[in-house]
Amino acid sequence: MATRTRRSQRRTEALSRERIVEAAIELLDAAGESGLTFRALTERLATGPGAIYWHVANKGELLGAATDAVVAAALAIEPAEAAGLAESAEAAEAPKAAGPAESAGPAESAGPAEAIEPAESAGSPQDGIRAVALGLFDAIEEHPWLASQLMTQLSHSLWETVAPRIFESVGRQIRALGVPESSWFAATSALMHYILGAAGQNATNAASARTLGPEVDRARFLDAASTAWEQLDPDDYPFTRAVAGQLRGHDDREQFLAGVDLILSGITASLPAR
Repeated sequence: MATRTRRSQRRTEALSRERIVEAAIELLDAAGESGLTFRALTERLATGPGAIYWHVANKGELLGAATDAVVAAALAIEPAEAAGLAESAEAAEAPKAAGPAESAGPAESAGPAEAIEPAESAGSPQDGIRAVALGLFDAIEEHPWLASQLMTQLSHSLWETVAPRIFESVGRQIRALGVPESSWFAATSALMHYILGAAGQNATNAASARTLGPEVDRARFLDAASTAWEQLDPDDYPFTRAVAGQLRGHDDREQFLAGVDLILSGITASLPAR
């Protein structure tokens, strides 16, 4: 009897809610939302459905738990790491400002990060926001199913854990910047919408590129798009033609971070004088 009890305890400990969520994330990464079924989950965990239902009630709850777990891990990136990534991006862009003739080719294209001030000292509110942004960007890129789940939760379940978790992570840094309380919601919402929207679009682009087949890589795709822009009617699309060379060979992650910094520059510029 005692032996059976010990075995039962070991099995309960092994099949924890955390292990079920971990397995669900593995299935989602491998096959998307359609691949997450309780049958596939029981096979992966080598258990029965009853043991799983003891921890999660249904697929919706499981999707929410998986989303929350990935977001929580994404928000754990250190601000100092984000500062280093921002400085590396700026250092990589600096030599590209040597002359206008250098902006035509893939390696010479000037990114928007050139217009951004250097990163503040590690641990600043700006670095905290960059850490949140980069953590979510990388998580959405690593887990293709995450973008749609975030949109679903933000649209229908604002009271669940995910939306407040992200809003709190950004909002604390907005408050630390010295933004007036009357602008906390607007500033935090602007950053949150940009971060999730741009990261989600990047993930969509990556998913679309994968459907083109292995013979069409990112560089070739961007080169084709850039060439098409260069051939647009100069009277109707003068601006698009002018930046066509920058499309070719740009870095999605650096461009994403540059957008975060542009919003931060606007927020800090509007702060009341001290």
